[in-house]
Amino acid sequence: MAAANYHSSEDQFLCSICLDVFTDPVTTPCGHNFCKHCITEHWNTSDQNQCPMCKEVFKTKPELHVNTFISEMVVQFRQSAQQKASSSEQQVAKPGEVPCDVCTGTKLKALKSCLVCLASYCETHLTASLRKKHQLIDPVENLEGMLCTKHDKPLKLFCKTDQTCVCMLCSVLDHKMHKFVPLKEEYEGKKAELEKTEAEIPQMIQKRRLKIQEIKHSVNLSEEDADREKAEGVQVFTALKESVERRLNELIKTIEEKQKTTKKQAEDVIRELEQEISDLMKRSTEVKQLSLSEDHIHLLQSFQSLNIHHPSPTKDWTKVSVPPASYDRNVVKALVQMEETLSEEMKKLVEAELKRIQKYEVDVTLDPDTANPQLILSDDLKQVHHCNARKNLPDNPERFSFCNCVLAEQSFSSGRFYFEVQVKGKTEWDLGVARESINRKGDITLSPQNGYWAIWLTNGNEYKALDVILPLKSQPQKVGVFVDYEEGLVSFYDVEVPALIYSFTGCSFTEKLFPYFSPEYNDGGENAAPLIITPVRGRDV
Repeated sequence: MAAANYHSSEDQFLCSICLDVFTDPVTTPCGHNFCKHCITEHWNTSDQNQCPMCKEVFKTKPELHVNTFISEMVVQFRQSAQQKASSSEQQVAKPGEVPCDVCTGTKLKALKSCLVCLASYCETHLTASLRKKHQLIDPVENLEGMLCTKHDKPLKLFCKTDQTCVCMLCSVLDHKMHKFVPLKEEYEGKKAELEKTEAEIPQMIQKRRLKIQEIKHSVNLSEEDADREKAEGVQVFTALKESVERRLNELIKTIEEKQKTTKKQAEDVIRELEQEISDLMKRSTEVKQLSLSEDHIHLLQSFQSLNIHHPSPTKDWTKVSVPPASYDRNVVKALVQMEETLSEEMKKLVEAELKRIQKYEVDVTLDPDTANPQLILSDDLKQVHHCNARKNLPDNPERFSFCNCVLAEQSFSSGRFYFEVQVKGKTEWDLGVARESINRKGDITLSPQNGYWAIWLTNGNEYKALDVILPLKSQPQKVGVFVDYEEGLVSFYDVEVPALIYSFTGCSFTEKLFPYFSPEYNDGGENAAPLIITPVRGRDV
């Protein structure tokens, strides 16, 4: 017999007075069934003979006889239930399962635990009275934990104030004036929260898995960038090393050839001098021998052949010299050539670097709410120039009230971004990025301490950063600005050369950064040209 059928059959054989299976069932004239003892005691203690179920009153106490049909059905039912309980191996409590507290000998598996009795019951010992009157829950161990440790009463309420389970006495004594809800209500609320959390956890897990993939992808990109940088570094420095070695070999060869030429020249002069010395020594010997001769005729005849008055011709060596070779400019020339080579390599590197960072281009537009009243912005918010007339604009907190400055509408608090600005035709300008909290109402000093990372042009040809003059070889016509927020880097590029103008490194950004622009005063028309935000590789306007 199935469990559901068992419970259904049991309900049919329950006495509504004792709430247990019939014992000697009898039927009243109104058709309701009771235990003979239960209905007799009920009438004996009552003023009238009334049916407990339908409330029908009988003038005389009915004569009751045992309903043999129902009695036989009850007997069969009891036997069937006992046989099922005794023969079912599945009801024996296994390790980890809650056993019945009533069973003796072999403990059967508990079907329910009672919060009133603080005991657990198997299917056999779970009486109808327990089912109807007691508070049953799914079987649990440690039912003592369901009691208040202070008052030894069942925990039936949840104190919202102290976030703890309490008994009825706690609610009127220790937790007086607190807010309470039934345990079941709080249980259902917390269970709903757990179910919601349980439903959210897979999404949270998925988000974190996606973040792991994102980080791994970032690491892969970083490794690719590192490999590319290493390859380029090896290529460049190998080329430089080879160029240095080549220049060094050429320098040594030039010096050695010059020294060889000088040495050969000296050797030729020395050889000629030694020849003349040899000739003169030979003549000296002849003259000496003749001067010692006592033979008058021999001396006179030999004297004529020696030609004393016309000696053999010799060179005038007073003006002959072999000066040491000069090597003073050789090393300098080699270094100049190396500098030119290095400059070319630097140009190639900057050009490659510029192409890489230009992919971080962002669309930047000027913010009218920050513009000084003497600045004129174009309709597309891409150009700004200064005029002498001061417009009547509200002095909102974001607006520069004294300096001719304006910020972009866009802000950045992470990642990398890049934009280009045309500065052609101007004699003065400021350009860079600024943090959100900068002072906009007085004179400003462009420095990282004050929240500005900028470079500027002054006096038509003097470029500065942090009041340091930048030695530029050419005047930039278009300036690129690149920011790596996490790396703490702000770099400025001459886009058309290309060349690196200046870099702020090791910066610590903690706020939003805004692109910053200042066309400065128009200087009577000398500096009237606008600053123009241009697209990457766009044509000058």
